[in-house]
Amino acid sequence: MKTLVIHCHPNPDSFNHALYQTALETLAPRHAVKAIDLYAEGFDPTLTCQERIAYIDNPELIRERVKPHVEALLWAEHLVFVYPTWFHGPPSMLKGWLERVWLPGVAFLPAERKGQAVKSGLRHIRRLTVVTTGGSPRWFVFAIGDPGRRLFTRALRALFAWRCKVTWLQLHDMNAVTAQDRARFIAHVSRKLQSI
Repeated sequence: MKTLVIHCHPNPDSFNHALYQTALETLAPRHAVKAIDLYAEGFDPTLTCQERIAYIDNPELIRERVKPHVEALLWAEHLVFVYPTWFHGPPSMLKGWLERVWLPGVAFLPAERKGQAVKSGLRHIRRLTVVTTGGSPRWFVFAIGDPGRRLFTRALRALFAWRCKVTWLQLHDMNAVTAQDRARFIAHVSRKLQSI
């Protein structure tokens, strides 16, 4: 399976980066893998005024600026996101990557009339995996509606193949977990990815 792994964390010595390395090492023997480490490559997540004006009528302006990312997205059958959950969502750099790469004519076709949903451009995505960590306890995340999970498993998932399978792996209470908790979670992530 053609698998694109997208990682977003500023610290290469972080636990999150260890999860990214685990994902790459686990998937590489059985998948064709491409990797994007947004911080390592210095990806610019800022949608400029010029790009915003061109967004619907001239998305090619942005597409040319992020061409390798667009090509990787269009190549993939399986997306794997590895990132920390901050303020109940992905880091701003990853959100900016979605805004600048998932363009009209790439990820979707804009609605033609009021009340109509966008048309997907990503029906080739058959699998979605998210590996994330968060500081809040599970019960609190559930109580507020789990907004980070909803973004990926509902909003983005709606653009993928109808039978796209989703795997959500999250370590909660990050601010209080032990080394043993982290080791168990890495092993859990490895086992889950081996089964894909």
